[in-house]
Amino acid sequence: MRVKFINIYIENMRQINLIVLHCSATRCDRCYTEHDLTTDHIRRGFSEAGYHYYIRRNGDIKTLRSVEKAGAHVRGYNAHSIGICYEGGLDEQGKPADTRTPFQKHSLRVLVKLLLRDYPGSRVCGHRDLSPDRNHDGEVEPEEWVKQCPCFDAAEILSEAVPEMPGYR
Repeated sequence: MRVKFINIYIENMRQINLIVLHCSATRCDRCYTEHDLTTDHIRRGFSEAGYHYYIRRNGDIKTLRSVEKAGAHVRGYNAHSIGICYEGGLDEQGKPADTRTPFQKHSLRVLVKLLLRDYPGSRVCGHRDLSPDRNHDGEVEPEEWVKQCPCFDAAEILSEAVPEMPGYR
């Protein structure tokens, strides 16, 4: 739908009601840049990275895809969601773990809060929380998760204690 406003046509923004948190599922002792992530997604057949934002270990927030475009990060939910991925999610042995650094925790919290200002009422969840409810009890439980991503309870990100920032005392 187009809206005419002083001889300018503005396309309606897509409706956002979900902010989905992901991990890159890479080992915490290895570097995985936004370029690496984008290259891997292109190799898998995507035109660009599937996530809208990527948070590096040092807390840098990288924009990978415009929020005006639907993501390619969680099948069945892309049309109305924004995808945020943090670098890591696997420990040194390659097992799922919350490997977020204090910088990543801070940046993730700030980014989610800003997005909630732009998209009030949106649900914040992890990729794993969108797994099918296999026992049909109305709740997706850990044994039903298709994957561990993002390896922490995403819904609690706003109630977590504000992380202490190293070097900012």
